[in-house]
Amino acid sequence: MKTQYYTATSLDGFIATEDDSLEWLFPLGDVNDTSYPSFIAEVGALAMGSSTYEWILRNAHAVAAETGSAWPYTQPTWVFSSRTLPPAPGANVRFVQGDVRPVHAAMCSAAADKNIWVVGGGDLAGQFYDAGLLDEVIVQVGSVTLGKGKPLLPRRLTSPSLVLVSVRQVGSGFAELRYQVHSSKAAATA
Repeated sequence: MKTQYYTATSLDGFIATEDDSLEWLFPLGDVNDTSYPSFIAEVGALAMGSSTYEWILRNAHAVAAETGSAWPYTQPTWVFSSRTLPPAPGANVRFVQGDVRPVHAAMCSAAADKNIWVVGGGDLAGQFYDAGLLDEVIVQVGSVTLGKGKPLLPRRLTSPSLVLVSVRQVGSGFAELRYQVHSSKAAATA
């Protein structure tokens, strides 16, 4: 079981525009050409920030057109938010706030030996990193720049470092980078 941050970013390091738009992402390639289909098959639980959750709700028609359902996940999802948010119809969602550690323990139990996906955003992935719970970062780097927006991982990660384990070209629009988070769990317990 791994806790993984799997996302896409612009070449200059943004996962969304300042207004949480992902429109820049869709023209760059077909998700079925990426590692996503095999990745999601190994996911047993999801952690999601409120901006990502609200984006899915706002774009329910587009999500349904792409995936066949307004809520594209069958796995239980923990949405981290300090605000009260509406439930997504048909979704197995739990709203939580605060420290990621006790929530991670519940997610591990629900995932039943499958992986945990930190869907987004970057700050939430950073909280898992800070707690020593992040094992892997998988990022699709798109061939666009946004100039500003929501950062990929708003943390300084210099030590322990990320260890690059693979690079893969995905069509003409993406490079997929896979990093192991080196000693994250050891750093958090030291």
